[in-house]
Amino acid sequence: MQIVEFTADSLRFSDTLPAQVPGDGFVWVFLDRDEFETHEALVHQAAQQLGGSALLDLHDQDLRNPVHPSHYDYTSIYDLIIFRRLATQIETRAEVEHEAAVEAYHGQGGQPRIKPRGGLPAFNRISSRAVGFVVFDRLLISVHPRGCYTAKSFLQRSLSDAKFSVDSVSTRSRIPSSPADLVLRMVNAMVDSYLDVRKELTTQLEHWQAELLKPNSRFINWGSLMGARSQLHVLEDLCDEQHDAMQEWLDSLREQPMSSFAADAQLAQTRRDQLVARARDVIEHIERVVHHARRLEQSAETVVQIHFSAQSNRTNDIMRTLTALTAVFLPLNLITGFFGMNFEFMPLIHQTGGFWWTLGFMLLLVVGVVSVFWRKRYLARSRR
Repeated sequence: MQIVEFTADSLRFSDTLPAQVPGDGFVWVFLDRDEFETHEALVHQAAQQLGGSALLDLHDQDLRNPVHPSHYDYTSIYDLIIFRRLATQIETRAEVEHEAAVEAYHGQGGQPRIKPRGGLPAFNRISSRAVGFVVFDRLLISVHPRGCYTAKSFLQRSLSDAKFSVDSVSTRSRIPSSPADLVLRMVNAMVDSYLDVRKELTTQLEHWQAELLKPNSRFINWGSLMGARSQLHVLEDLCDEQHDAMQEWLDSLREQPMSSFAADAQLAQTRRDQLVARARDVIEHIERVVHHARRLEQSAETVVQIHFSAQSNRTNDIMRTLTALTAVFLPLNLITGFFGMNFEFMPLIHQTGGFWWTLGFMLLLVVGVVSVFWRKRYLARSRR
């Protein structure tokens, strides 16, 4: 558990809960979800002492729930935001190895999981963790999964920004101005991680598309492709929940009175505009992820349809060729069958040139039929 006091241009860590909020800043209390039960009394004390209101039992349960979907709720004193961040590669790798071990133990693995060259399947990275934020006017309580990179990265960034602002007097301070500002910055970083994974997803799908569109394709990774399609559905639903939560919070920010942002009217208007602009930027990033997921899904479905259409055309070409060959040999079989009848008197039977006349006629017939079929493109050479 960490307690950080933010001021206008600096921050400091505290081992104990401060008696009151800094006059020009706010307090950030963040802890791992595994430690929430241990420090629950201190969290409720911070909410009552620094925030001005106790946490509702329902919101307490939401913060404890590791699989809670993205959600927004509010009271007259504070806002509750549950946002699902993307799991790191280490967490995803541990999950995949655990699932593989369970499947191998129970003998239900089926076809082995296909891994692209260079590590884990890209679509296995679409795994999320719930992060809870309780946003007061001057207090922020956040509950993260164990080892959450978002909280650590923002602490390091804030420390470097504070040091830089002290060393250079003319520089602008990038310290968050309010709990809502800090939450929006962390949420923006979480959404950017979804944007970063787009390249891996696109690369994996392009590899499958190249395999599907090969002329003599023998694609067998249908299980992986269908799994990728279902994962894209999961990503789309996940982003829809995030979009709804952030949109509701944006609406609440617009409805809040100016006095809740700052005492000075001009400063309050500036802070409100900054928060609304940052919230709109986060929503726009989420919409970009949704658009990309839908585009990848449509691309995968289109390539599958093209693959089956190409296979169907190839089958039609084979059947057309076989039908043409059958039509070529059908009159020849008729002629040979005609001369194979056991009659004593037949034309050309007792003539010395009868065989050659018949053979020449058969060859002439073959050339004529093949010429007709070639002109009608029944035996046209396929272009690949």
